[in-house]
This record gives sequence, structure tokens and C-alpha cells, in this order.
Amino acid sequence: MTNLRITLVRGVVNSTPRQRATVQTLGLHKIGHTVVREDTPANRGLANTVRHLVTVEEVD
Repeated sequence: MTNLRITLVRGVVNSTPRQRATVQTLGLHKIGHTVVREDTPANRGLANTVRHLVTVEEVD
């Protein structure tokens, strides 16, 4: 199964509380922090919600 590499590239200072919670749910803390998650519809939806704050790459 493929994985997603999600990297926080912008800060969450001026974002909404819902977007901050989404970033925290993904496990991201600081700018430049990267996590690897399974490629599931739930994780894709979370990444899509904050797509302007993160970059997403598919990893094998």
C-alpha cells in the first residue's frame, strides 16, 4: 500500500481553529515537520482540508 508524505510548509498563525486542529490531527507541529501516513480516504481528506498549508507526496 502506498503512503503519503505530508510536510507543513506554512504556519498556522492566521488559520481557523478547525484548520489548526486538522494540522494537529495529522501530527504536524512546526514548519518543515514531515509525517508519513497511509494513503486512506480519511488522510487524503485531512490533507485536502489544509492543502494551502501542506505539501503531499506519494511514497512507496
